[in-house]
Amino acid sequence: MASSKAHHATGFAAGVIAAAVVARIGGGETFPGMLLSFFAGIAGGTAPDWLEVAWWSRARRLWITHRTLTHWGVGWLALLAVSYHWLGHSIYAAPAFGFACGGLMHLFADWPNPLGVPWIAGRHSLNLWKSGHCDLIVVAASWAAAWFIGEHVWSHGAHEFALLRHLRAG
Repeated sequence: MASSKAHHATGFAAGVIAAAVVARIGGGETFPGMLLSFFAGIAGGTAPDWLEVAWWSRARRLWITHRTLTHWGVGWLALLAVSYHWLGHSIYAAPAFGFACGGLMHLFADWPNPLGVPWIAGRHSLNLWKSGHCDLIVVAASWAAAWFIGEHVWSHGAHEFALLRHLRAG
């Protein structure tokens, strides 16, 4: 898994992505929905790990095996799709969308290491590096995604393609 700091940093990027999409769709009366989705994205960035902790017991041990149900990709994708569908129709859709963005970003950060993530039925790993290594790559990729999505949503992609043309020509 990525480090706790990496999950927090990628959660912030997920919050930016969620806020940009909510701003574009107009969910939750726009500004409050943007704020709620942003903060929910931050919380969702670490959620698959803290949802495993038995907060109701004094021992605070895991109530479920690590990287099982809370890391299941289908559940996070379903929450993302349903909340996206309800953006603009329900006040709860914007924070649910942000939370799902953060949860998916968490899974993307955990996917490269050997333990992998249970996307559908079994675990799948990209097997690129061991846990805690290359966090900078994960964080940089998440912020690059946030920049591209934010740029596309807020400026309708006008600048991102100019940048790509510039990089290709240079």
